[in-house]
Parts: sequence; C-alpha cells; structure tokens
Amino acid sequence: MARRGKKKGRPISGWLILDKPVGMGSTEAVSKIKWLFQAEKAGHAGTLDPLASGMLPIALGEATKTVPYVQDGAKIYRFTVAWGQERSTDDLEGPVTKESDLRPSQAQVLALLPKYTGVIMQTPPQFSAIKIAGERAYDLARDGATVDIPAREIEIGRLDVVEHGADHTVFEVECGKGTYVRSLARDMGRDIGCFGHISELRRVEVEPFTAEDFVTIAELEAARFGVQDEDSTTDVTDATEAADTTEAVDKVEVPIDFDAIDALLVDTSAALDCLPQIAISDDAATKIRLGNPVIIRGRDAPVEAEEACATARGKLVAIGAVEQGMFKPKRVFAG
Repeated sequence: MARRGKKKGRPISGWLILDKPVGMGSTEAVSKIKWLFQAEKAGHAGTLDPLASGMLPIALGEATKTVPYVQDGAKIYRFTVAWGQERSTDDLEGPVTKESDLRPSQAQVLALLPKYTGVIMQTPPQFSAIKIAGERAYDLARDGATVDIPAREIEIGRLDVVEHGADHTVFEVECGKGTYVRSLARDMGRDIGCFGHISELRRVEVEPFTAEDFVTIAELEAARFGVQDEDSTTDVTDATEAADTTEAVDKVEVPIDFDAIDALLVDTSAALDCLPQIAISDDAATKIRLGNPVIIRGRDAPVEAEEACATARGKLVAIGAVEQGMFKPKRVFAG
C-alpha cells in the first residue's frame, strides 16, 4: 500500500484580501499567495477576470471552510462602459461584433437605472464559466459555438452613475451572487441602441471585507522578504517569478519573515460575522471538536438557529445548528 505523502507547506489559516492587479488571473493569484505564505491549502471566494482589478478574497488553511459565506456576500464594483461597440466577450478582450455611431446622453443612462435595480433576470455572457451540457460556456465560445444560456435571477441593490462622458459612463453597482457586470454593459448598450462593453472593471468590496483590508502583491513581498528599497524589490520579484509553487521554495535563497506576512491576514472568523456568535467554555470546545453536541448556556444564547458559530476565548471552534438549546457541530475548525 502506498504511503500518504506528508503535506507540504505551513498550516497557516486566515483570509488575505488581495488587491489583484490587471493581467493576473484568479488561479494565478491564489498560487502566488499560497507560495508567498508557503501555505498547505488555499482557495478564493469568487473569480475575478484577468482584465479586472480589485478585491479577491483568498482563504488559507482552515479559512477555506468559510469560503461559501464570502461567496454569498454582497459585492461592489466600479466599472466603465464604453459606448458604441459590442464585443464577443463583453469586455476589451474580444473582437468587435456590433457598432453604432449613437452615444447616449446622461439623461438616457439615468433613465435606464430603475430597470437594472432590484431582482431582475440576467443572461450570463457567452464567455462565462456557466456549464452547458457539462462544458464551460467559454470553452464552447472559443470553439466558435453560440451557446443558448438561460437567463437567471439576480439581485442588484443599487446602480449609480459616477461619471458620464461623451463616449463612456462610469458606474458603481452593489449586487448579489451570480451577477455579471459584463452583462449589464451589454444589456444597457442594447437597450439604448448604441451597444456597449466593459472597458474597465474594479471590485471594490466583497462582504464582509472592505477596502481597508486590501493588501497588494508588493506589500506581501516586502513583508515576507523584508524589502527595504527598489533594488531589493526587483530582486524579490525576479525570485518570486522564478518560483510560484510551494515545491520551488527551497530553490529561492531569500530571507523569510513569516511573522510580518502573517500579520497581514484577516482572522478566519471574520467571514462568519453574518452568523449568530456563541461563546463556549474550553471543555465544550473540546467536546465539539470531537464532533459531539453540547448544551449552550447564557442569557443571549439562541434556542434555535439553522446556523451559528461557536467560539472559545475568541477563537473559532465550529459552525453548527442550534436545536432546543443544544449546539450541534457541522464543520469543526482546528484549535
């Protein structure tokens, strides 16, 4: 029988709220962060296109268990719609498919906003990760196929005009899970009759995180390697580009300061602010980590809750349900 290999990397846990630069894919970003932290496990909470910048929450270690709660959170995007052209990808990446000499007035754009606010039906872009008969829509689109993607219900909390120019409009939108901003640009352009596509897109927030949590790649490299000046930054960048996986760490001989980089993480429990919080004793935490239910006490303790999280000494212990005053763990976190 083959022996199970030893896990590679550190058992570090927490959320890194990356300010992803334009040109970097979400998978590439996760690999980069995993390498910088030498983490055992990493994942992200919501893909951000390479042409987009901004907030990409990346979960390390135990925080990967809380990814669904961040994926379900509201998101805020600031984006620019360039009027006059529709493109195959609904952004700058694809070729032009339709053109118009018409340009909308600010009044025309403002008149559209109520139609795109609230619960609406939206058809995802042809180039999207939606699965059609087991295949990704973007794979079919790259092969030249036109895919019939059914519309689906999404929720837009607000859609505001930030700036209006002769050939473009800057918007800010607060929306729920599953919203495609590229589809907003496409549909608004069609409604006005002038066509449109996304020329710039930045994700500003992913609930519960805000711009105050942002960390850049440069800040991470500076913290990890103790970079002091521009020359050393160049050296570190060359090194990290040469090794973007955990396996290659030993090949890069640069100083490491994990205390400094670990300080940039947001605690795993931050992703669960949306759930009732139950403080428990150390003895109860031990029982829960073994998968056992415990009776919860306290004036503010809920009697019933579909989901709640238990904490001991401020540390996350488990996510579970409360039934008849008893906490029943569903997902346990390492101490």
